Formats: sequence, structure tokens, C-alpha cells
Amino acid sequence: MQLATANLKAQAAAVGIRNFVAMFNAFVRAQAMQGKVNLERVTEFDRQPLSLSCGPYICDEKGVRLITGTGEEITVCPHPIMPIRRLINEDTGEERLLIAYRKGNFWRPPIPVEKAVIASSQKIIELASFGIIVTSETAKLLGTYLLKMEEINYQALEERRSVGRLGWIGGHGFAPYIAELEFDGENNYRNLFNAVRHAGDRDRWVDAMRAVRAEKTIARIFLAASFASALLEPCGLLPFFVHAWGGTGTGKTVSLMIAASVWACPRMGEFVGTFNSTDVGQEMTAAFLNSLPYCMDELQIQAASGQKDFDRVIYKLTEGVGKIRGAKGGGLRQTATWKNCILTTGEDPILTSSSMGGASIRVIEIEAEAPVYSDLVGLCSTINSNYGWAGEEFVKHIQEIGVLERVEGIRMGYYRQLMERNGAEKQAASMSAILAADEVATALIFKDGNALTVDDLAIYITKAETVSANRRALDYIWDTVARNPGKFLPIDKGPVVEIWGKTDDASVCIIKTVFDRLLYDGGYNPRTFLSWAARQTDKTGVALLQTDKTGPVRVTKVVKLDGKTARCVCLSTVYGADQYEELEEDEALPF
Repeated sequence: MQLATANLKAQAAAVGIRNFVAMFNAFVRAQAMQGKVNLERVTEFDRQPLSLSCGPYICDEKGVRLITGTGEEITVCPHPIMPIRRLINEDTGEERLLIAYRKGNFWRPPIPVEKAVIASSQKIIELASFGIIVTSETAKLLGTYLLKMEEINYQALEERRSVGRLGWIGGHGFAPYIAELEFDGENNYRNLFNAVRHAGDRDRWVDAMRAVRAEKTIARIFLAASFASALLEPCGLLPFFVHAWGGTGTGKTVSLMIAASVWACPRMGEFVGTFNSTDVGQEMTAAFLNSLPYCMDELQIQAASGQKDFDRVIYKLTEGVGKIRGAKGGGLRQTATWKNCILTTGEDPILTSSSMGGASIRVIEIEAEAPVYSDLVGLCSTINSNYGWAGEEFVKHIQEIGVLERVEGIRMGYYRQLMERNGAEKQAASMSAILAADEVATALIFKDGNALTVDDLAIYITKAETVSANRRALDYIWDTVARNPGKFLPIDKGPVVEIWGKTDDASVCIIKTVFDRLLYDGGYNPRTFLSWAARQTDKTGVALLQTDKTGPVRVTKVVKLDGKTARCVCLSTVYGADQYEELEEDEALPF
């Protein structure tokens, strides 16, 4: 039918008839209404991706029109538009239609549209943002047309599995390196998805990285952590931060670009972003990257806006689970998850003196003290033109039979060595992944004998005894008392403006209400601290917390201050002598 119509159209044009298709369609409709013909209509869009049966619709260069039972033509869409594929998401099971449409002289890139959007006359109007002409009057007509086209051509439309994120996809492999899976994710993330590609020359990139590794720079750790990100899920590890900080010109941003170049285009704005984002944006980006490293530059952007404590950001991203949110239609949305390494840079540390112990062991913090690259300009030029080869090669190797088991054995060996250095469990697990990934990448890709060693990372270990927030709270108390001698009795000189307590040769007593306020101001919980302090006794038998001698055990003590009584927290100043006691066996670390 199409071939015959095309031949007739060509013959009509040869004799000067320019509106042959419209005249022919009108003739066919008239004959069909009289029952003289029963022809199946097909789409006749110029340069259409495929030909589909279109039932009661006319689909030609004028767009899509519906023929009613009375022969009336109703415009559904004034330009060509049609479904070309059915997509089934691997993670959610949701079904989408891949919609192709033409505006002007060319077909636009197809867009995946959820069935729920197509079926709703309120939601389908959202397609107008892509240039599709749809209004509140034509919304229902367009939705019905697209669903009817799928129904009529159910067998003709190809059905493909799809994915809306990057990283490990159960039963398939590692996206985007899976040919049989098509991307159907949010269009806001399409550019980020497309940034994960290879370009330029693999060997030029490898040569540049060998030079970087030979210089023993902080980029070695960033590079290894980038590979390690792909090991977290198969090895059952949690996300972690690697943060480089230091002054301008020390090569922090370049180190981040080096890490990104393992997988993707490292230019700012493509795969590498900044801290200039909301909590929801960070969570959704981490979930989209999933197994690939999340690279964020310029911590000071948030610091400049008044944020000084990043513990909440650390906890949020290293938990690997997003916030539970309600769906518009009722119920709950699918909770976002991820397992990747978060690589960050800034002029300041991401941890503070009051950071919780749980945050400290989730971060590997590296100070960039001086410029670290001998040829910064040449290095940037190389990685901006040559990138994305190593990541694909690495994950394909990991998927080979027996390789992952061997890698896990290597990782556990490093983990045991790090624990012998008095490392915290979570941080040792993170560092072991970095070391194992670097050993594999060295043998597979770099072949330069410059793999990281335990000694290279041991200097960044957060010692187990410094993890306890209670011990840091005690240091904070001593510092506060030392800074405010005029607020503790006896006072040698000067007027007394405010009394916090009293001191003597063996103890310091702080009014309970003042004590609570001071600890809250420092970011500590006074009840948690006092519960811990009540159990602490040094090797000579001196208790840290002094309490009433009679009655039930208390965490406070009644003390006379300038003739008046007050309930105070009394701490021994001779507890521990010159250093704190070793960790008690029954003292649980916060992880």
C-alpha cells in the first residue's frame, strides 16, 4: 500500500499535482464510509523511524488526526509523533514508551515517557517542555492516541530492558557498559549519563597516570579510590569520603579530575560537580551514580554560606540510603540507594574538632600542603582529551570468573594489616578497598610497580582511641575551664560577673545547668558524656566522676559556692595523670 501510494504521489507530482496525498486520503475516507473499501491505515511520516498501523488515525506530514464515525477530522497533534519502543526498567519494573517526534525538518531525540504520564491528561501536558505541541484541550486525545498505537502495534513495537542509573545492575553487569540495556532515566541526568564515555587515546591517558603515580602525589589515592568505588557493592562495603584540603594552587581540583577521568569526561560541569547543591540534589546524584565515584569540588561554597559542620552530609551520604518520601498518588516512593566513594576537595578540612566519631571513621582526610604536579597544564590537557578507558576495562575484568573472589582475598589481607595499625573498622575497610583496587589496576592497566602500600595510607588512619566523642568532650571541658579561670572559685582578683563553679588541687566542679549548656554549645550530649564518665577509673584507681558518697549513685554532687549550695558535675583533675587510660574492653566504639 505504501509503495503504491508513493508511486502515485510521484506520478501526480510529475504532472503538477502537489496535494495528491490529501486528495487521496479524502477519497479513501469517502469510499470507506460507503463500505466500498476497507484499507488498513499506516503511518506516513517522512523519514519515520518505522512504519506502524494507525487504525482510525491519519498520520502524515500534517501530524496526527482522528477520523470520527461521522468522517470528521480532529487534530490530535499538528506534527509527527509516534511510539517506537517499549522499555521495562530493571530496578522498578515500570514500563515506559519511547516517543519519537519531529519538529521542523528533523526528528528530535526520542524521549522515554512513563505510562502513568501518558494515561493522565493532567500529566501528559509536561511533554510540552520537550517541544511537543500539547494543550489542555488536546492532552486526552494525544494520550489516547499513543496508548492506542501501542495496542494496535503491540507485537511490532520492540520491547527492551532499561535502566535509569549507572553502576552495577543485578544479572546484567555494569551500566553504561551493557549493550542490551537502554537509558530511561530522568532527562536531568542524561548529560551525566552521557558523560560516562571514552575519548581520545587510552595509552596517552595511561602514560599520564604513570607519571602522576611516579610523583607520589595525593592523586594516587584519588585515582585508586575512583577504581575502588566499583568494588564497594560486590564486596559488601559502605560508602566513604576521601577529602583533600589545602590552599589554592595545590592541585586539589586536578586530583578530582584525574579520578573522574577513569570513567568519564573530567571537565567541570560534566562528571565533576561542586558543593553548590541541595541535600536532595546530593542524594539523588549519589543514587544515580550508584557505583561510580561522586566527585564534588569546592567545599568552601557551603562554608561561605554559613555551614561549618559537615557531619550531617557525611552521615547522609555514607549511609547509602536516601530519605523515605511519600508519593504524590499515595504510599511511598522507592527509596534511593547507592554504594560509592565520595571524592571531595576544599580549602578547609571537612572534619572539625567537634565532629562525631562516626563521621571521623567515614572520612579519609588528606592535606595538600604544596603544589604537587610538575606539569599541571600538560596534565590537564591530556586528561581533558583522553579519558574513560580504564573504568570500563576495570569492571569487565572484575566480572571475569574467579576475579572478584581473588580481589576480596587481597582486600581482606590489607584489612587485617590496617587493623594491626590500630585503625577503626570502617576506615580500615574503606582503605582496604582502595589498596585492593589499586593493586588490581596496577597489574591490569598501569604495570608500573607503583601500587599504593599500607604505609601510604596508614598516616591517614584515625586512631581508635580518638574516635570516642566522650573522650573529645572531656578534652573540650578541660579547654573550656582553662580559658575561663575567672569564673571558678576561688577568684584572686577582679569583680565576679558570673560563677560557673569552683576548682581545687584535685577537681573541678561545674554547676549542672552551666555544664549542660557548655557541652551542648560544643556539640556534645551531656547525658551521654556523664553516663560514660561514671564508668571511668584510671589504672591507679582514681575515678573521673566524683559523686555523693551516700545514697544512690549520682552523676552530680552538692557543692557550696560562696555560701550557697548548688548541684555540680565534679571531675577529677588527677584522673589519668599524664595520659588517658587505654580503652576499656566493654567500651563500645560508635560503629
